[in-house]
Amino acid sequence: MKQTVKQNMKQKGKRQTENPAMGWLNAMCEILKGGIVALAVTLLILMAGACLISAGVLSDSAMSGLVTASCVIGALLGGTLAVRWVGSRPLPVGLGTGLILFLLLLSIGLLLYDSASLAQGGVRLALACACGGALAGVLGGRRKKPKRK
Repeated sequence: MKQTVKQNMKQKGKRQTENPAMGWLNAMCEILKGGIVALAVTLLILMAGACLISAGVLSDSAMSGLVTASCVIGALLGGTLAVRWVGSRPLPVGLGTGLILFLLLLSIGLLLYDSASLAQGGVRLALACACGGALAGVLGGRRKKPKRK
């Protein structure tokens, strides 16, 4: 019997990609999902920090460090998930997730405020997001198996 193209593409219950570009597109979607997770984590940390400042546990001067730390932690967690989901090239995936987080934060800042410039702490946020994503790429890579002797 003749097999159709779809039947040829399914092999042992796994669907293969039709086009090599589909793997790239799937990886980009996973990086975008990681960036959204990173944004959610960052916003949760910032809301917790705002509650601590309102309660008087933290001083107002701690906000700058809290923003930077929340960007690093958010990019680290979102990048780690994205690296796991993609499964290959962990450093570019982690950096891409950090870049997505920074662009999301920048676009939210532009929507809420009239101006958002890199001179007003944007460089610090960009570096924090990139460092968190790169750290996720370095830590989230596959462990090399020791060679057998």
